[in-house]
Amino acid sequence: MKILGIGNAIVDVICKVEDNFISQNNLTKSTMKLVDETEFKKLLSTLKIEETVSGGSVANSIVGLSQLGNKVGFIGKVSDDDLGNKYEEGLKKENVEYFYSKKKEIIPTGTCLILITPDSERTMVTFLGTAGKINENDIDANAVKNSEILFLEGYLWDEGEPKKAFEKAINNSNKVAMSLSDLFCVERHKPHFLDLVKNKLDITFANEQEIMSLIEAKKFEDVIDFAKKINRLFIITRGDKGAVAINNNEVAECFAKRNLKIKDLTGAGDLFAGGFLHGYINKKSIKESLETGTEMSSKVIQIIGARLDK
Repeated sequence: MKILGIGNAIVDVICKVEDNFISQNNLTKSTMKLVDETEFKKLLSTLKIEETVSGGSVANSIVGLSQLGNKVGFIGKVSDDDLGNKYEEGLKKENVEYFYSKKKEIIPTGTCLILITPDSERTMVTFLGTAGKINENDIDANAVKNSEILFLEGYLWDEGEPKKAFEKAINNSNKVAMSLSDLFCVERHKPHFLDLVKNKLDITFANEQEIMSLIEAKKFEDVIDFAKKINRLFIITRGDKGAVAINNNEVAECFAKRNLKIKDLTGAGDLFAGGFLHGYINKKSIKESLETGTEMSSKVIQIIGARLDK
């Protein structure tokens, strides 16, 4: 198997809202907020649902990789309920091998409310459900060992059982990549993430805001200097400035595509990571891998939702 992803198995509920909905509900635009089931249902009750799809950051990347012809797998925890069944079906339909045997859990399958404002930015409200209860027993060590790259998401990291699951996966991996996921995650777990980036990860995906917060950089040049010193592969997305890869002393850039009809930025980073990893695992140059990531990202932001149609 080329790549195994481990992440939050979340069903995305996509809704369009006005900007004032974000402020009225004390949300911060373009970030993710964790809530309990009661608050989630309360918010959802006031909204019109546009679409419901299987989601989760790394799962979106893995589906993208499958669509590009790679043999891939995924581990993520769902309950044996309607949403859990829908989630598993969504992966199998995309030829993703699912290394998790679901059972009836006390807590239901996780759900993410994706709120799209008129500027196409997405703000997420997540009830993790059983996804957040992943533990080391849920990690198939053989699946990890049999994959060339293990791909993790920062959203999954948390103290206790999820951390143990993370560590078991990393300890059994051949090569490990991780997305920092969100500024909220970086600020919540800064010391842990810094240790992972410096000592455990072979490949780090981040946007400019996340990596600058993590290393407390004053300017972007500080990020490049940091990455060169660490001597590992860093892939940084910079919005309309494009993307940069730093690999030892090599710095490669790819410009963002212009004049796109942007509908929804959900999944932009996920599909970028999937596209980059496709190039990387198939022995393309760093520059070519950046270009594939940019191509995938450009396609997904012109549709609603985080997954491309086949």
